[in-house]
Amino acid sequence: MSLKIVFMGTPEFSIPTLKILKQSKHKIVCVYTQPPRKKSRGQKLLKTAVHVFSENEGLRVNTNNLKNENEYKNFMKLNPDIVVVVAYGQIIPDIYLKNPHLIFLNLHASLLPKWRGAAPIERAILNKDKETGISVMKIEKKLDAGPFIKQETVKINKETTSGELNKKLSVLGAKVLMDSIELIFSSKVNYKQQNEKNATYAKKINKIETRINWNDKAENIIAKINAFNPKPGAWFLFKDERIKILKAKEIAQKGEEGKVLDDKLTVGCSANAIQILKLQKEGRREMDAVEFLVGNNLGKGTKLN
Repeated sequence: MSLKIVFMGTPEFSIPTLKILKQSKHKIVCVYTQPPRKKSRGQKLLKTAVHVFSENEGLRVNTNNLKNENEYKNFMKLNPDIVVVVAYGQIIPDIYLKNPHLIFLNLHASLLPKWRGAAPIERAILNKDKETGISVMKIEKKLDAGPFIKQETVKINKETTSGELNKKLSVLGAKVLMDSIELIFSSKVNYKQQNEKNATYAKKINKIETRINWNDKAENIIAKINAFNPKPGAWFLFKDERIKILKAKEIAQKGEEGKVLDDKLTVGCSANAIQILKLQKEGRREMDAVEFLVGNNLGKGTKLN
């Protein structure tokens, strides 16, 4: 059975699902994404990753706000069989969800009910979780609380970064989403209710959180570096300049918090230390520690803020 699908998504994470739907027997009748935005003052408007991909594939694109009354009328004229939502960035209004003839499916990057909300990948790494995964769920009014169809688990280790996990989950999620669609329309679907007692929330990342606190344990600082790699980046101040740490490892060494302990960029923490392996000044390219130290005076005894 060939279905008419409306797709809603915005970042790079959404593209593997959009791509697999485009290559399937189903027809994408419209792609909804967030409108173009200025990257910085004075620069031209930049389209979202989904917008660019959709135009290249000849897909119809809509960047209008769903809350507009006329937009709902336009949406209904598409006469879709199903709506697929992957990191769209806008809450679906009730008038859409209450339509008894439509199923809204959401691909969420966690094992629901854990880490509902905006930043499930980052929160899983920050929390030092051993695993996370993908959930395909039916959208209901309450945030990420609808019954799920399928879940797949992915392991997290001490070296896993947000960027790596994002790519892995986006590819896995595309497959799980397609499998879920087939279950629905072959009448083999079995919705499973989430246990509200186990719900946790992945709130949006605050810029204040991205600064490294050297009074923290080394393992927590490593988790922060990995969670915010590649964006927005975990950082410290040196001579009033912000420097991101992209990669580091924990070292069983004692020393004053925030002080460079040797000539290998090992920095003291409240428990153990971290050795910085890759870092980046604002507006500059990333460097490994050896290259960085050649042009920057971060020798033994230097205090980092």
